Amino acid sequence: MKLKRLGIIAILLSILVTVFTGCQPEFVPGTYIDDMGREVSIDKVPQRIVSHVPSITETLFALGLGDRVVGVSDYCDYPEEAKLKPSIGDYYNPCIETIVAQAPDLVLTDGEGLTEDIIPQLENLGITCVVINPKSIDGILKDIELLGKITGVEKEARELVSEMSSRLAQIASQAEDAPRVRVFYVFDATDLNNPWTAGPGSFVDALVTMAGGENIAAQAHGAWVQFSIEQLVSADPEIIMVDTIHGTAIVSEEELRAHPAWREITAVKQGKIYMVNGDLVNRSGPRIIQGLEEIARAIHPELFTTEVLFRVLAS
Repeated sequence: MKLKRLGIIAILLSILVTVFTGCQPEFVPGTYIDDMGREVSIDKVPQRIVSHVPSITETLFALGLGDRVVGVSDYCDYPEEAKLKPSIGDYYNPCIETIVAQAPDLVLTDGEGLTEDIIPQLENLGITCVVINPKSIDGILKDIELLGKITGVEKEARELVSEMSSRLAQIASQAEDAPRVRVFYVFDATDLNNPWTAGPGSFVDALVTMAGGENIAAQAHGAWVQFSIEQLVSADPEIIMVDTIHGTAIVSEEELRAHPAWREITAVKQGKIYMVNGDLVNRSGPRIIQGLEEIARAIHPELFTTEVLFRVLAS
């Protein structure tokens, strides 16, 4: 676990060192490799962009590209301005005709909701598609840089990545020597006897580790897995984090206290149950930093009170 934490900090610091600012370079046409391993040629700066994924939409607005966004999915709800953009349909059922009607010169997707079979159809119509689907914190930062390059705002992307890398590294460094706290993250509690949680390879697992926690599902066989009630009771987490959707918790503290097994867990006995904004920890965009801050405050409030966290981030 110590090596894992050191490895995360080393990666973040290496990214921070390599990121530099300077004059905004002119856009250079080129071929880029997206997250599906596809070679995509970008010949000119895109001016009409359709973003199918909430995290990509958030990134575009963070890079100052909101005025170029001409279409988003119904799930793109941040920032507020994104809600005013024309809808291309539901995330899982986007409308090709609506996308084409927006006359985009670039469509950004994750290759999941807008599936692999739809992408060739759009490209056959002369619409460039780029798949952005990072699988790690490092991948999020690299994809922000990629978006900056293909949209002609490389300087802004580098500055954003530099700021994010600095905040990630500072929080990880602050928590490095803190005692490990056992954490269980509840992603879906429809079945309290077999709740879904975040395992290795998930953003949550990485964020919990950076913040000084020990994810009790770190050795599970996948990023999102079901944890049996027997496993949960045996691991006896000291903190339980509950994913919220649109501000609504998927399970309440009262429900956990009423369950004969959950109520015997240390976290429930001590009332250490925290609600975490799911959009901050599950979306692969700039707000992942805020997700880390929320998790850090829950795990080590003695290190990350609002005042202390402000001093850490300002240092």
